[in-house]
Amino acid sequence: MAEGGPEAPADGDDPPSVSHFPPLITVSSLPSATAAGRNLKEWLQEQFCDRPLEQDDMRLHNAAHVGDLDTLRRLLHEDGFGRRINEKSVWCCGCLPCTPLRIAATAGHAACVAYLIAQGAAVDLVDVKGQTALYVAAVNGHLECVRILLEAGADPNGSRHHRSTPLYHAARVGRLEVLQELIRFNADVDIDHQLGPRLLLSARTLSTLVVCPLYICAAYHHLHCFQLLLQAGAQPDFNYTGPVCHQALARGLASCLLDAVLRHGCEAAFVHLLLDHGANTALLSWDESELDAPHRRRVDPEALRVFLEAKRSPRKLTHVCRIRIRRAMGKSRLKHIPSLPLPEAIKSFLLHQD
Repeated sequence: MAEGGPEAPADGDDPPSVSHFPPLITVSSLPSATAAGRNLKEWLQEQFCDRPLEQDDMRLHNAAHVGDLDTLRRLLHEDGFGRRINEKSVWCCGCLPCTPLRIAATAGHAACVAYLIAQGAAVDLVDVKGQTALYVAAVNGHLECVRILLEAGADPNGSRHHRSTPLYHAARVGRLEVLQELIRFNADVDIDHQLGPRLLLSARTLSTLVVCPLYICAAYHHLHCFQLLLQAGAQPDFNYTGPVCHQALARGLASCLLDAVLRHGCEAAFVHLLLDHGANTALLSWDESELDAPHRRRVDPEALRVFLEAKRSPRKLTHVCRIRIRRAMGKSRLKHIPSLPLPEAIKSFLLHQD
């Protein structure tokens, strides 16, 4: 499920005053490791960190955790800490061995992220779970950190050592602005690259769409994210193994996006968007009786009406031309449409903004 934001104050409640916010934390005020957590931290330090426990000074990592930019500057001007900017360590408030950049990105300290990069922090180093700094910034919704990391050259698809991508997670929780930034830097809009290849030989290969960002948007009803992905060139008939599996469809398994959108009870706008971007209605044999089937209770009647009407009607020539042109250009070139020497009306048409 998508992470929710903070609850709005109840009627009559006064907005929180400045005095209600916690005081500024600095490295000097951080607690030492508790006895309960010391053994686990020592084991993680021995197994995954770059320095033995007895030699480790975690002030650099601790400063990144609390956003103490002054301490970061002071420490990184010392030769010893300057050489340790990319070291993985177990810092005071966490057990996962991380670099200072990964820690600052998780906490959303944009100024610290920018400073660490300027001082030579490697943007695509992964933690022991295969997560990059960009991935954890996207997961935690830190838009400014996402921008800084992408502008510094971070891979918009994260790491192939992790089972998800920044874009996939942003699509799942509906973070439109994070999606926009990732797409601007050419993140793959079609597939969670690590999951796809690993499932190619599995029994569910031809019947699952779970690796598809469009599918996860539909499952959580994030319409604006769904639209953005399609405008960026996501495949409306996505199936990473090739042709859609008709046997899977006959067994009631969603193996094309139109089928998935209808099954999840998405509103008619989702169907309109898929049709506008070239989804193939011939893949489905649904009819009006589907509304009365016990396993179709979630189907939106208006969405089904839009689908059935499109299935009965031939596509307009202008609609077919737009789809052909966009596919010929390829999704990586669609962002260049606004700069083409074409009338504004044609550019808007190709961008689905008409």
